[in-house]
This record gives sequence, structure tokens and C-alpha cells, in this order.
Amino acid sequence: MQEAPPAPPHLSVIIPAYNEEKRLGATLARMIAYLEAQPYTWELVVVDDGSSDSTAAVADAAGDGGRLAVRVLRNSPNRGKGFSIRRGMLEARGKYRLFSDADLSTPIEEVEAFWSHFEKGAAVVIGSRALKESHLTVRQSPMREGAGRVFNSCVRWMLVPGIHDTQCGFKMFTAEAAEAVFPKQRMHGFSFDVEILMLARRAGFEVRELPVTWTNAPGTKVSAWKGATAFWDLVVLKLRHCRR
Repeated sequence: MQEAPPAPPHLSVIIPAYNEEKRLGATLARMIAYLEAQPYTWELVVVDDGSSDSTAAVADAAGDGGRLAVRVLRNSPNRGKGFSIRRGMLEARGKYRLFSDADLSTPIEEVEAFWSHFEKGAAVVIGSRALKESHLTVRQSPMREGAGRVFNSCVRWMLVPGIHDTQCGFKMFTAEAAEAVFPKQRMHGFSFDVEILMLARRAGFEVRELPVTWTNAPGTKVSAWKGATAFWDLVVLKLRHCRR
């Protein structure tokens, strides 16, 4: 008699990682300590995006020889953050699916505020640094903050009105929303966040934006050039949206 497949976990946490061997271990340890204290089932899905260091080995070690629900997916070659998150969200099994940056700039504990909004009907809940209630413990440079405000103003005007911060790397979807949105995602670079929020709204899913605690982590992999090309991505998304 064939065994029934295991029940899906309540929460999947997806972490894209590219050459993150130095800080991934601490991030996973903090996440695991938090998740083990919760009353629900969970899994961690680390997507190693073609790293040239020991990122995958660090993630494997966090699973404690299979005792903990830690899975490692490997991209070869490097495919970009958007691709990694798309893959992780679609291969995750959780009823709810959260993606979080490997630098843990938004603490995993912030997820606690999200649950009540799902209970009230939201399908997508996103963290935001731009709301007045948000707590930024270490800020970005004035230049980066200024560029971010300009970018988000363009996003609201062109694609997703009403959302103040599309780029915070702490977003959570129901399984239904994730499986409807991510197969349609085409952007793999900086602007993939904008695309998935646009797709979620177009599909009729309610998106809610919440304040979070956020700390700017050194060693960002978003270069000035990538940030600049993101403005062109908005034009591409707008044209694609108009054609449809």
C-alpha cells in the first residue's frame, strides 16, 4: 500500500543566497530557533544561486543531518535573485510562503504581525520600510534612500499605486497566490518585486503593506548600475502590461 504524502508545512521560508557563507549560518540559526518555538510546522528552503563559496555547505549543515526541515536548491549557473525566489516559492510546500533576505535585515520575528492580516482576507502581506510606523535601526546612505524614494514614486505612478515600498525583501504569500503569481514572473533582477506585486493585484489578490523593523546590512549586492537599470525595467513592465 502506497504511503500518503506528508502533510504540507504551515509555513515555508525561502532564502535566496549568493556567496553568503559568512552570514548565512547565523541567519539560519536564528530562524530555526524562532521556528522551533512556534506551534506550527515549517520548512526552510535555501536557494543557492550558483555560489562560488561554501554557501550550500553551510545551508546543508543547518539541517543537522536531516533532523530539521531544511532543503537546499542549487542554481547553476548564477541566475539572479528574482529567479531564485521564483524557484523557491514554487518548490516550497507550505500553506504560507515567506521569502526573506539572507542578511536578515528584517528579523524573522516580524512575521508574527502578518498572520492576523491573512485571517482577515489578505493573500499577500509585504514588509515596508517607508511607512511612518516602520523602525529603521540602521539606515541606508542618503543617496540610496533618495534613489529608493524616486524609484517607489515611479512604481506607484506607473504600476502599483498605493504601495510605498516594493523592494523590502520580506514578503509572504498564501500557497494559492504564490502558485498563481510566480509562474508568470519574468523579471529576474532588481525589479522582480514590482512584477510579482503587479501580477498579484491583476489576479485579484489582496495585497497589504505593513511596517517592519529593518536594519541596513553591509555588503549589499545591488550595485548602482543594477539600481539604474531598474527604472528601465518599469518601462518594460508598463509596456507588457499595456499589451495585455
